[in-house]
Amino acid sequence: MSAAPPHVLIIGAGTGGLCLAHGLRRAGISVAVYERHRDRADGLLGYRVGIGPTGSRALRECLPPELFATFLATCARPPHYFNVVTQGLRQTASFALRPNDDPVRTEHSVARMVLRQVLLTGLEDVVHFDKTFTRYEQRDDGTVTAHFADGTSATGNLLVAADGTHSAVRRQYLPHAVTRDAGTINIATRIPLTPHTRGLIPERVQQGISLIFGVGGMMGVLHVMEFKWDAERAIKPGVAEADAALLRDWPGLAHDTTSDNINLIIWSAARRFPADVMERRGDDLLNVALGLTSNWHPHLRELLTRADPASALPIKVSTSEPVPPWKSSTVTMLGDAIHTMTPGRGVGANTALRDARLLCEQLSLATAGDKTLLQAVADYEAVMAPYGFARVAESLNRSGTNGDDRMYRPVVGRLALLGARGYFGVTSRVPPLRRRFVDDFHTYEGDRD
Repeated sequence: MSAAPPHVLIIGAGTGGLCLAHGLRRAGISVAVYERHRDRADGLLGYRVGIGPTGSRALRECLPPELFATFLATCARPPHYFNVVTQGLRQTASFALRPNDDPVRTEHSVARMVLRQVLLTGLEDVVHFDKTFTRYEQRDDGTVTAHFADGTSATGNLLVAADGTHSAVRRQYLPHAVTRDAGTINIATRIPLTPHTRGLIPERVQQGISLIFGVGGMMGVLHVMEFKWDAERAIKPGVAEADAALLRDWPGLAHDTTSDNINLIIWSAARRFPADVMERRGDDLLNVALGLTSNWHPHLRELLTRADPASALPIKVSTSEPVPPWKSSTVTMLGDAIHTMTPGRGVGANTALRDARLLCEQLSLATAGDKTLLQAVADYEAVMAPYGFARVAESLNRSGTNGDDRMYRPVVGRLALLGARGYFGVTSRVPPLRRRFVDDFHTYEGDRD
């Protein structure tokens, strides 16, 4: 039924695209990845992403076993608590999270840049940097050609858009597909973890993920990232020898400067920010964050003053509109290229990884002769689109991720804030509700697979 194995072109070396590349290579399918950034150290900062059961399962199935073990070794210390605090660092609620040694059925704290270095490992011969995609051509012989800004091109049997929210592939392929502003803006910062900065935050906040419900509709999230290596890239004492050996042999450690840090991200409705906030960087952006948090605890404000200016990043939160089914072809999409979602549920990366795993499975069936390439793509899209857009809706409906949320309104916002704090406070103190909350935290991604 199938001829020779297809050659797959992947546009974008992000989480989903690189996971797919590994899976295809393991399945014996030819693949090439084209990335607009100039090299493997360019493009991403080391902010936290949570990889849950869905993402971990995809990585385990697509990555070579030793590289999956390296992924586990590069994860930061897992959170022990989920906390809710006020802007004055007063604890509203705290949920003890369950320890879990299962490499898949747990929540991993991962720095985005570290994950990128893991996923680039072993793909050095198939990832092409400094390749900005401009357009594609589909031909009558079933091939598709990608064109790049430098005048070069590449031809294959399938083109996969893994080029993110502002996907140039999607703009050409589904011009009616719309992403829109969710109405909120984040300012992400990274603070070096030192004895002094550690001492600025309570013990439970140090050991967990903490959601900050501030008055006036100013929200935040804080988490401490501690790795198995120090700032000089030396393996820390006490690290298990198996992990130490993997890290010593891993070339990615030399390409990234991520070390122990505190991630502090603030966000609110876009109207609260200066009109030019997306153009601001460095100390200028940190001053915006300080101006918006003038009533926050002095320790939180000191953290902002100690943030690495180069790490300060404004993020305009976007969300996709559902797209009616389209006719499958030699072009398809995964991750944010088709279903951009807000960080409200924290499942964007996990959903992209799920896409990669599913598409790899379908293309493997086509290569084995069980179905045609086009049928494999159609079967992938028939499953991917419904769960992808369901995650988009769930993320948008999460409190605080939508700029129209009543939390941000002048009068009812205070009542909404009191209601949210009250919900978490009661939930944390009533054992059945507390157990249900923790169960949801641990199983959300896994239950959707």
